[in-house]
Amino acid sequence: MIIFDNHLHLRQDGRYLEAVKDFKRTGGTHFVLCQYPKGRQVIKEETYENVFQETVDMACEIQKHIDVTVFTTVGPYPVDYLRLKENFNRDKAITLMKEGMRIAAQFCNEGKSIGIGEIGRPHFPVDQETINDSNAILRYGMKQAKKANVPVILHTESTTPTQCEELVEMGRKIGLSADKIVKHFSPPLIKPDENFGLMPSVLASKKNIRKAIKKGTRFMMETDYIDDPKRPGAVLGPKTVPRRTHELLEKNLATKEDIAIIHQQNPEQTYDITLEE
Repeated sequence: MIIFDNHLHLRQDGRYLEAVKDFKRTGGTHFVLCQYPKGRQVIKEETYENVFQETVDMACEIQKHIDVTVFTTVGPYPVDYLRLKENFNRDKAITLMKEGMRIAAQFCNEGKSIGIGEIGRPHFPVDQETINDSNAILRYGMKQAKKANVPVILHTESTTPTQCEELVEMGRKIGLSADKIVKHFSPPLIKPDENFGLMPSVLASKKNIRKAIKKGTRFMMETDYIDDPKRPGAVLGPKTVPRRTHELLEKNLATKEDIAIIHQQNPEQTYDITLEE
C-alpha cells in the first residue's frame, strides 16, 4: 500500500535520516521533500540555486540509505521577500525572488523537482506593499509553472474558500489550471464549492482528516514536519501520515480504494508522476 506525505522538510542538523526511518517504519512509502527556508544563505549568495540543489542532493542521499521514494519541490519561500528587502532593497528583493522562480522551473524541466513551492505570501499580517509584491512574484511563479507544466505549492495566510477562489482566479488569468494549484497546510476544504478546484494538501491532524474523509477523497495528506531540533515533532511528526491512514482503515472510516485515491491517484494526477509500491 502506498502512503504519501505530500509536504515535509528535513535538515541535516536535525533528525534527518532517523525521521525518514520513522516514516518508513510506520508504513510510509513516498514523500515530497520541500525545500527548507534558508533566507540567510540566499542573502549571502544572492541566488537560490545552491539552496535548491542541496534539497535535491538530500533526496538522493536519503534514497541511497533508505528504501523510500523521495520527490522534491523547490521555490523562493514567501517570507524571504521581507529579509531580502531589509538586507538589500525592494527592487532587488523582487528580482531575486523572481529569479528563484525561474531557477525552480529549470529544476523541474531538468527532472530534479516536480513542482514549484512552497511559494506565495507571508502567513502573518504584513503591509499592503508586501502583499502586492508577493502577489506579483506569485503570478510570475505561476507563469513559470505553466511553462514547465508543473504545479505550484502555495504557502499563504490561513486558508478559506474565499482565498481558494482568489488563488484559482489568479491562476486562471495566467492559464494555470486549478488542479495545478496545491494549497499547502490546508484545512479540510474538500468540496468544489470550498476549494474551487485547487488541490488541498490537508494537514494530517486527526480532526482534519476525519472531517476531510467525510466530504470525499480529493485531497492529499501532509505533516509539514520541519525537523527543527528546537521544536521536535513540529508541525506534525513523520509518523503521522502513515498512522492516520491506518487509523482510517482500522476504524472503517475509509476503504482501501479511498486510500489509493488519496495516496496514489491524487499525487499522480497533480504532479504527473507514477508511484509504485
